[in-house]
Amino acid sequence: MNEVRSKGIQIRFGIASEQGRRPRNEDYAGLYEGTALQRIRQGIVAAVADGVGGAKGGRVAAELAVRTFIDGYYAQPATVGVHHAAAASIDAFNRWIHQLGRTDAMLENASCTFTSLILLGRKAHVLHVGDSRAYRLSGDDLVRLTEDHTLKHPDLRHVLFRAIGIEPSVRLDYSAETLKPHDRLLLCSDGVHGTLGDRRIRDLLIRGLAPEEAAREIVASAFQAGSTDNITALVIDVISLPPAEHADLESAIAALPIRDPVPRTGDTVDGFRLDSVLSDGRYSRLFKAADTANGDRWVVVKFPQPMVATDATHHSAFLREAWVSARIHSPWIGEVIEVPAERQTCLYSTMPFYEGETLEKRLGRKPRLNLRDGVEIAIKLCKAVAALHRAGIIHRDIKPDNVILEPRGGLRLIDLGVVRLPRIEDFPAADIPGTPSYMAPELLAGQAGDELSDVYALGITVYRAFSNHYPYGEVEPFSRPRFGKPAPLSRYRPDLPGWLDAVLDRAVAVDRRDRVADAIEFASELESGLARGSPVSLRKPPLYDRNPVRFWQTVSLVLALTLLFSAL
Repeated sequence: MNEVRSKGIQIRFGIASEQGRRPRNEDYAGLYEGTALQRIRQGIVAAVADGVGGAKGGRVAAELAVRTFIDGYYAQPATVGVHHAAAASIDAFNRWIHQLGRTDAMLENASCTFTSLILLGRKAHVLHVGDSRAYRLSGDDLVRLTEDHTLKHPDLRHVLFRAIGIEPSVRLDYSAETLKPHDRLLLCSDGVHGTLGDRRIRDLLIRGLAPEEAAREIVASAFQAGSTDNITALVIDVISLPPAEHADLESAIAALPIRDPVPRTGDTVDGFRLDSVLSDGRYSRLFKAADTANGDRWVVVKFPQPMVATDATHHSAFLREAWVSARIHSPWIGEVIEVPAERQTCLYSTMPFYEGETLEKRLGRKPRLNLRDGVEIAIKLCKAVAALHRAGIIHRDIKPDNVILEPRGGLRLIDLGVVRLPRIEDFPAADIPGTPSYMAPELLAGQAGDELSDVYALGITVYRAFSNHYPYGEVEPFSRPRFGKPAPLSRYRPDLPGWLDAVLDRAVAVDRRDRVADAIEFASELESGLARGSPVSLRKPPLYDRNPVRFWQTVSLVLALTLLFSAL
């Protein structure tokens, strides 16, 4: 089994070719991965050619067609595009082999079919002439990607009217297919499809054998079914794909209309059955939904609220979520599920449904977070933010409402719609959202946000996680807060150690120069403090915080005794 990684694209492939019941094998197949730079700019090239029977130079034409096409394609400038580069390469070879077929007795009438797949980015570019074929198996569906260039009369279906070398010029069929992870691609000669048929080919591909085994089984099955031709199969499995380019995402998302009014519970949109409202905020409405196209699995679907921001701002927010999800894969960051373009009819995003509760909801119930649990949550949140910062992404809306605590200790930082992305135009200044109480002074002053402003929001979030208060007091929207000295954490939690107060004081410093340098340093200081052992409490925490069950038992006992003595 062969494996190729190409800047995010990963494939496995296998090739099998037999002469079958013919005296010699005039098929030729090849796959060339290119250099690292070629793979990024021009992709991976796979091709199958079948020498036309009865011509002296059929085998030569087939082998040279594949080899010369690969060399010629990569020799073209990447800027001309796949279609133009491929056509230029095959056209040059066609003129040469056509001339040889008329002047060289050893290569009389040399000609061949030709089918190629160029895997570049998230697409498969299909180039084809003759009656070799390309197929794509996606899920359980097999789609033929090429049309045979043979005469339609039942008795003349073996007669080609288009192939390489037949005429001085050749016209390639061209199409581009958007790939999905786990797609399986097949290139084959007519010795396969002429005997097996599409249904049998699908059954063989769907078995899930490794590509090399699948190719061998297809060839063997064609031979056993009575094929009288050469038999060649090239199988490619798409393991993973590179992230979608910003321009591709932008054009796809910009074309989606905003649904007005927003859907309601009980509606079904593109196969998502909306079960219940999870959040109904100013900018979006979130539903828990069943994905009926994927076994009714639970997901979260987020729709924009119309008339709140401009359409361009809404589209930009959903574009950011898709862009980040395609590039950041972290156990601490919420994912976005890619919905096939042919399925999605309006603007929304889809996420896994994470069991658990938001940190904001956790703060609303007793007992309050103890030192260890709170610090462990803070460290995980720092890791989530650090994963974004490593990619040059600034979150800009870190707060307890955007942190999901999973039942077995997991954590997810969500709501990536207002992130600041590297080298990508930001929101209009009037539309940049955020939550004032978590916004660093420089953000409130109109700056776009950076790592240090995220550190500030982290500090406010951790402070609130322990105290359910804000160090500078809650900031009202559209107000101009005055930043004085932050209230010490010990005012609300005298049971917590002084080192934690000192770390948070640095994280939420008004002067950027005094803040913790980054999320990693923040996490390191928290880990270091926790490693020092149990704190020496300034005051014993209330019984309710330490043991709420014992608290209510004590209250009940006191009430019972009071009633007893009052009755005497």
